[in-house]
Amino acid sequence: MEPITFEKIAQWQKAYEQNQLQKVVRHAVYNNALEQCVNVQENMTKNQNHFSIEIETLKASNQLTSGRCWIFAGLNLLREEIAKNLNLEQFELSQNYMAFYDKLEKINTFLELAIAMSDKPIDDRTFVWLVTSGVQDGGQWDMFVNLVKKYGVIPKDMMPETYQSSNTATMNLLINTRLRRFAQEVRNLRDLGKHEEIISLKEEVLQKMYGFLCTCFGIPPKHFRFAYGDRKGKVHHLEEMTPQEFYQNQIRLSLDDYVSLIHAPTKDKPFYEVFQVKYLDRADGSSVRYLNLPLDEFKQAIITQLKDGKLVWFGSDCNSFQDHQGGFWDDMSFDYGSAFEIDFMIDKETALDMRDSTMNHAMVLSGVDILDEKSLKWKIENSWGDTSGKNGYFVASDTWFDRYVYQAVIHKQYLTADQQSVLNKEPKLLEPWDPMGTLAQ
Repeated sequence: MEPITFEKIAQWQKAYEQNQLQKVVRHAVYNNALEQCVNVQENMTKNQNHFSIEIETLKASNQLTSGRCWIFAGLNLLREEIAKNLNLEQFELSQNYMAFYDKLEKINTFLELAIAMSDKPIDDRTFVWLVTSGVQDGGQWDMFVNLVKKYGVIPKDMMPETYQSSNTATMNLLINTRLRRFAQEVRNLRDLGKHEEIISLKEEVLQKMYGFLCTCFGIPPKHFRFAYGDRKGKVHHLEEMTPQEFYQNQIRLSLDDYVSLIHAPTKDKPFYEVFQVKYLDRADGSSVRYLNLPLDEFKQAIITQLKDGKLVWFGSDCNSFQDHQGGFWDDMSFDYGSAFEIDFMIDKETALDMRDSTMNHAMVLSGVDILDEKSLKWKIENSWGDTSGKNGYFVASDTWFDRYVYQAVIHKQYLTADQQSVLNKEPKLLEPWDPMGTLAQ
């Protein structure tokens, strides 16, 4: 390994000090964010909030300081159905209720896996992944479906946000510390041959964690009555029901008919193959599965669903080329290369293989602008509140979409016959640390 020498540093500094462009850029970035210094002014006009296909949606929701975007995006999809059925002007489902049971299921899964892996070496990669990842806020579409089908949904008024549900960092830290201690305790008991005590310990920890979640989130209601006012100001009362009954009566979407499509152009994931991620499923839930499609087919399925007036849950890398206040994602509106004289471009395949980019945020597509049968930009319903973007809604350029959108949830009816024919193929298993296993935060 060749070391850096002071002679080389002197050469580099001399060359740098003779570079007038970098002198100007250095002054510019001294008191300004990098992205603010590289805006491409002439490209900004392309990110207007006008779309040839646009679905009217409710006021933007806010996940606050939590990584529950996938829950917010899923419930934003479902709430539109309820708002139409009940003629509501504004409505939210309880994200707190869903997050409570998500945490409980993840804790149980961790405990089960810690027991199953207790005979593995302490540096086994899968075991290291388990204890390093712990329990997170993030998730995937199939995980959302499993929660809804098992626990139902409730209006937000029935279980509103608490400070902990909206600010999850300390709570998560405490949960994971206890779970990692459990993993070691199980190993100790296994070494002593006390297998029955492992099961007792698991039940004890799970019960304690349930109580901790009740303290942090509140106690989820098993039955509730719901009163609401419609757009005409008339008040209605729904009879007492369970969360499962509310879901079955008010939401007419069959979540089992939706498919997670991905565009992952890497050599280990051939197109028209089905993939499944290890260890992301619950003990009693369906697995996280994807159908990988070429970009043109991936986009066409999304457009077809939008044209029919149906929203699209999707996952992307939201960290790149974002203007939070301006309300857009556009790789053509930030020219880092010219400013710093460095080629920062990386193609989608390399970005995935080298872990430069993953699906880290889930949102809802509610529109697309099409000209001459070509998509130009996309309308996004985010979950960062109505003070970001344009009242909480964002625009994504088509080039950004191509580079950073990885997943979209589409009803089977919008897939071609050939695409539908491969859905039942035996899935190829992906390791939990695969880029497609990343949980949207």
